[in-house]
Amino acid sequence: MSLLASLLLTLFFIIIFISSSAPVQDRYIHIPSHFLVDAVIPATGDAGPSATPAPIAGPLPDLPSSPLAPALFVIGDSTVDCGTNNYLGTIARADRPPYGRDFDTHRPTGRFSNGRVIIDFLEWDSAERLGLPFVPPYLGRTGRIEDMIHGLNYASAASGILFSSGSDLGQHISLTQQIQQLMDTFQQLEMDLGVPTAADFISSFCLSPVMSVNGLKKLYDKNVRKVVLMGIAPMAAPHTTLCIMAVRMMKLNHELSEARIIFCDAFNGSMEILANRNLYGFQTTTEACCGLGKYRGFVMCLMPEMACSNASTYVWWDEFHPTDVVNRILANNVWSSEHSDMCHPMNLLEMIRLDH
Repeated sequence: MSLLASLLLTLFFIIIFISSSAPVQDRYIHIPSHFLVDAVIPATGDAGPSATPAPIAGPLPDLPSSPLAPALFVIGDSTVDCGTNNYLGTIARADRPPYGRDFDTHRPTGRFSNGRVIIDFLEWDSAERLGLPFVPPYLGRTGRIEDMIHGLNYASAASGILFSSGSDLGQHISLTQQIQQLMDTFQQLEMDLGVPTAADFISSFCLSPVMSVNGLKKLYDKNVRKVVLMGIAPMAAPHTTLCIMAVRMMKLNHELSEARIIFCDAFNGSMEILANRNLYGFQTTTEACCGLGKYRGFVMCLMPEMACSNASTYVWWDEFHPTDVVNRILANNVWSSEHSDMCHPMNLLEMIRLDH
């Protein structure tokens, strides 16, 4: 399989939950506006679990006092993992240089990119975004309500729909386990905030990603109402399959009467980037920035000496993951359809504005 096929196979395997009601810190609990648990100290040595990672405050600008959404919860694989696998015994980890070299802290954080992943650009950027700090990994929480009130990231590299997916790489948190972790979070919110308040909070969540209809219904039963479904990218499934998925999601809008479901077509978003690579300033689309072998995709990115000097001219960062420039373009499409109309019947910003 070529580098292109391998990367597109994993791109956009994510789930996002976003509360779009009044800020939680205003209604339920006081949270400092700059509360951030973001990066983790890189591990060294073997692929065993890291020692307890220390939180690092990134150089955030002043965050808005009233963000467009008070919380964001993420489920997925390595495309949105922000440090979950740092706590696990696995070789699927990004807690060493050159990962994170172009991130806000210029240090590896567990993100499988040279910089930010898509979720980071939706949380805050130079332009209008959700206005949230980077949410911490679920495994890095302390159990305090302050650690989850802005959201949590459950995503784990090498995870998949099947529990056995990625098992050859070591430990991971499967999508089924991530959903259970999310349910556990809901339960803790009910205990800390009270059932009525937690139910109100949960009802305003938005969900985005590859998930079964039954999975969506399970979340609906938990009072999740606003959903953004991100389709799988090219090579992972024929585009006709993606169209069928979109139609099914639209039907769910009628079947689940209180739900609002958006489908974002990652296929078209990805192909638009490749078709207009010169417009975006990409010089290399068939070879990764970091790695060895054919397409720099035969040996994984292991050390700084294996990386190119300027990742911004590359579409791919390593053998499976895009550069943060690609992540920003795709995030812009999800947010406001800046480059292409990926999301239907509306984009994320339009959906949030319906409640403001």
